[in-house]
Amino acid sequence: QVQLVESGGGLMKPGGSLRLSCTASGIIFSTYTMSWYRQAPGKQRERVATITRTGITNHANAVKGRFTISRDNAKNTAYLQMNSLKPEDTAVYSCNAAGINMTYWGQGTQVTVSS
Repeated sequence: QVQLVESGGGLMKPGGSLRLSCTASGIIFSTYTMSWYRQAPGKQRERVATITRTGITNHANAVKGRFTISRDNAKNTAYLQMNSLKPEDTAVYSCNAAGINMTYWGQGTQVTVSS
């Protein structure tokens, strides 16, 4: 059974930092492209960042320079380091594992940025 479990969300003041983790089981993690998505209330889900099997990264313009995606294949875990958080970063953050034939989603973790 495939599982993606996110952790690390919470409440943070503007300007603060959080690190999200997504730990996978049931898949050969190193063969999957990993992405983070977010969905704010009343808005469509948007892609935040992606890291390929070979470590190539891509970040959305809205988070470029503030957020960094990474992965540790030995730990079956993808990370999203979020710095200089803004209120508009408030959303449910979900990780996605994309393989050749299958795509999996985690359940999401809430990130709230508020003073």
